[in-house]
Amino acid sequence: MKSNPIRSSQRHSLIQRMVASAALASGIVFAMTERAYSAGVASTMDGDNIVNVLVALAVIMVGAKLGGALAQLVKQPTVIGELLFGVVIGNLTLVGFGWFEGFSHLHTIHILAEIGVIILLFQVGLESDLGQMMRVGASSLLVALLGIIGPFLLGWAVGVWFYPDESIYVHIFLATVLTATSVGITARVLKDIHKIDTDEARIILGAAVIDDILGLLILAIVSGVIQAADSGTAMSSSAILWLIAKAVLFLLGAVVVGRLVYKRVFQIASFLNVHGMLLITALAGCFAMAFVAAQVGLAPIVGAFAAGLVMEEVYYSGRGDFSKHTIEELLEPLALFLVPIFFVKMGMDVDLYTFGNVSVLAFALVLTLAAIVGKQISSFGVVRTGKQGVNRWIVGLGMIPRGEVGLIFAGIGMALSFQGEKVISPEVYTAIVIMVILTTLITPPVLTWAFRGRQPVS
Repeated sequence: MKSNPIRSSQRHSLIQRMVASAALASGIVFAMTERAYSAGVASTMDGDNIVNVLVALAVIMVGAKLGGALAQLVKQPTVIGELLFGVVIGNLTLVGFGWFEGFSHLHTIHILAEIGVIILLFQVGLESDLGQMMRVGASSLLVALLGIIGPFLLGWAVGVWFYPDESIYVHIFLATVLTATSVGITARVLKDIHKIDTDEARIILGAAVIDDILGLLILAIVSGVIQAADSGTAMSSSAILWLIAKAVLFLLGAVVVGRLVYKRVFQIASFLNVHGMLLITALAGCFAMAFVAAQVGLAPIVGAFAAGLVMEEVYYSGRGDFSKHTIEELLEPLALFLVPIFFVKMGMDVDLYTFGNVSVLAFALVLTLAAIVGKQISSFGVVRTGKQGVNRWIVGLGMIPRGEVGLIFAGIGMALSFQGEKVISPEVYTAIVIMVILTTLITPPVLTWAFRGRQPVS
């Protein structure tokens, strides 16, 4: 079949415009950073003053769009470009350029990145249908449970294999790190490829949230046990039961009480008829839920997702100024600003120098293999739903990335010690970071590929 010459010309013109835009954007980034560097700004990024933050934000925002545009040219999700842009600017010191050194250490950038991932999970919750997620709830629960058990056992085995002389607490904590799942990475990929409304996506997101809750619960228990052992005591069973109870109470409160509260709040707010009241009410609810989640020992992103999940359009549609827009529409500009900061920041935290240590690299590669295989075990928890069925392998692939959750786990391990030694040594931490980056980078392309050839698997 002959190609349409008009469409071919249009595609060629579009690619030319995108390349030209990318060149222009890179020129802007270069000019800005060169000017900042020559003025001594970029080389003194040890303080969160307004000039440093403004330069960092300008570079990150323009660079994120540049990376996203280049990723789209090769038919990959924009998140790949954002991550790789972060990796590049975070490691330019290896080739003698110190323009961006210190960007990732700015506390303001770190906070904005954390808010960005909270906004992302809030968006995902808003776009998810609680009723439809309940329909695949059995699959999500089974996938989450297997996604905890498989990686935990494999992580323990890898720890014993490479570090047989270390204490059992090192092996347990390493196993705990592998249980993490980054719902933020997978959610972004599913949004980018427009598959957020599929049964596979609902199972993945539901399982990832449960996975995060269970993983953080295990992390809290393991951390408590290690701290107690280091002080010569033992963590009581009542303390462990209380941690579990808090997690269950939060989930029940989010689904049951949250729906009732938000309905009343939106009714009151709609009568005020103040411009922007819908967005402010929604954001306040999101941040409040994220705060409550953090207070009970869970990740704030779990609370943000829960907030979006229970905010239904019926609560505010058709009420004065609230009838003109949806929360999703109003939230989009804020997400376009904040969410890319998170992914660029993740990339900037990668230290490519550590890839030169052969022993660490070998451990990291085996750990990555265990992380990937462990999450594929979770795919056997998929229960067939509907006439078409669900591709269980897509679900397994969607559970692979460790992302920010894995880094949080590793950071906590670096802060723990047993008998005067850190539970997670710098070498093990480096291997974990490599595993986190590899699982994060591999997921978008393989998930995109899997959806293109999607076939239901009974």
